[in-house]
Amino acid sequence: MTGVLYIVATPIGNLNDISLRAIEILKQVDVIAAEDTRHSIRLLNHLGIRNKLMSLHEHNEKDRIDGIIDDLKQGNNIALISDAGTPLISDPGYPLVKAVQDAGLRVSPIPGVSSIIAALSAAGMPTDPFTFYGFLSPKNSERLSKLSALRQQQGTLVFLESTHRIERLLEQLCELYADNRIVVAKELTKAFERFMSGTPAEILLLMQQEPALKKGEFVVLIDNPITISEKTLSDEDIEVLKLLLENLPLKKAVQLSTRISGKKKNDIYQQALELNKPV
Repeated sequence: MTGVLYIVATPIGNLNDISLRAIEILKQVDVIAAEDTRHSIRLLNHLGIRNKLMSLHEHNEKDRIDGIIDDLKQGNNIALISDAGTPLISDPGYPLVKAVQDAGLRVSPIPGVSSIIAALSAAGMPTDPFTFYGFLSPKNSERLSKLSALRQQQGTLVFLESTHRIERLLEQLCELYADNRIVVAKELTKAFERFMSGTPAEILLLMQQEPALKKGEFVVLIDNPITISEKTLSDEDIEVLKLLLENLPLKKAVQLSTRISGKKKNDIYQQALELNKPV
């Protein structure tokens, strides 16, 4: 009989969030493949688990795949865990799971904690629909371009962000989503868990006033309800914006176009970015 690759969700902060089934599986498997063995050993020691541990991360995953498939074919059961939360969700594991499935072997999920679902459940935002985008590009221009394109994506937009880029992300949200309500969920399930709700400018000001709020791991949610009338600028609106852009800086042109057209500043700003793209 061949073995099973178990995809095991682990806590994102509070170690008591591990499920009973996850503990049972981690104790039973022959090998635990961990994103960072030094990090995961603390959880396993806490649970009294002493199974064989191997590393599997983005830099060695492809090299490990053949060996793991051989172990599964020999009847060994293997658990895949990430540093926190559910593997493959902004974490390593996709190439392995795909290869194991292609080999005709069984992959079984052991569900549990996910920072995305945890944030959505307590943010007080619509969840039907929501779209998850993980970490955006660290490059300012690429991140701005992606955020601009997502203006047309209806529903709650969900991102992950780090300490080093959360302030810059909020600055860009002030440009593109100034009127939207957002929620920034910080350090979920940990001692300094906090949900901050308001406009991007309000949350940015809060972080600037309390620098400690910029430290940690963040889930950022944007409430982005869109109607057809909001999404569509008339041909006349666009022509006026073009004339203004020919004679004024982008921000000034957007400000005047918003006053003239009566349309939302965010939609005018997005159109201005499109018109200013190099041909």
